[in-house]
Amino acid sequence: MGRYVARRLLQMIPVFIGSTFLIFAMMYALPGDPVRALMGDQAYDPAVVASIRADLGLDQPLWQQYFTYLGNLVQGDFGTEIASKREIADIIAQAFPITLRLTLFAFTFTVLVGIGLGVIAGLRPDSVRDRGLLALTLVLISMPSFVLGYLMQYIFAFQLGVTTATVQDSENIADLLLPAIVLGSLSLAYVARLTRTSMAENLRADYMRTAVAKGLPRRRIVGVHLMRNSLVPVVTFLGTDIGNLMTGAIVTEGIFNVQGVGKTIFDALTRREGATVVGIASLIVLVYLLTSLLVDLLYAVLDPRIRYA
Repeated sequence: MGRYVARRLLQMIPVFIGSTFLIFAMMYALPGDPVRALMGDQAYDPAVVASIRADLGLDQPLWQQYFTYLGNLVQGDFGTEIASKREIADIIAQAFPITLRLTLFAFTFTVLVGIGLGVIAGLRPDSVRDRGLLALTLVLISMPSFVLGYLMQYIFAFQLGVTTATVQDSENIADLLLPAIVLGSLSLAYVARLTRTSMAENLRADYMRTAVAKGLPRRRIVGVHLMRNSLVPVVTFLGTDIGNLMTGAIVTEGIFNVQGVGKTIFDALTRREGATVVGIASLIVLVYLLTSLLVDLLYAVLDPRIRYA
């Protein structure tokens, strides 16, 4: 197991470099000049602009800028914003915990409700509740997140008055519940359908018939034999979904005015602060890689037949 983890960690290095380089290159290709944009419509001296670009290293080739950024990143230096002169690490430290909290709420909602609905439907395939689940999840999959967000605002804020239309305090857990539900709804639909399908298939497996023939209690048959085997594909989806929730939070944060990573990225793109976007994206890539490793390790817990050398 230890050698497998070490090998996976080493494999993450080229993946991380390749991913962050692509993001860095896209920011480099954006039209406009952040230094020129900083000066606005006022008259400027091209020599001054060139001097500032040279001080910031923006006059260097793409590959040289990237490796400079990567070397600083290894030391924990994400760079500095051009306009505000703020450390990007401080900006991330302020915005990232809010998005992470929102993502964890959405993930918890997805796991508890999605798997719960999938189990209820999967134990009785082709029943009324099974068809109801399939219809509900189809609606959630078909509905864009921004439509669902505005619909939830209209129902719970304007009609029922149980919450505010936008988040007043991004640190308040109660204010983040509605955005978390909206953010996790699409993932919930996939998790519920995947759990339902996996359980319906495993109900007909030979090991299930053997467990019933042995006279094992139904709770043990379902909770140990059926659930552990059925959750393997669900865990695979959930592992990659954490990163998807973090990137999907950009739209949800805009709808509910959450002061997280989404608003930070939007503001940075508006000002063409590419370093801020790359810094946040690098952190999200790292989350993707670590959750992928964690999912692979969980396989051995769910299915004892899986062994890593």
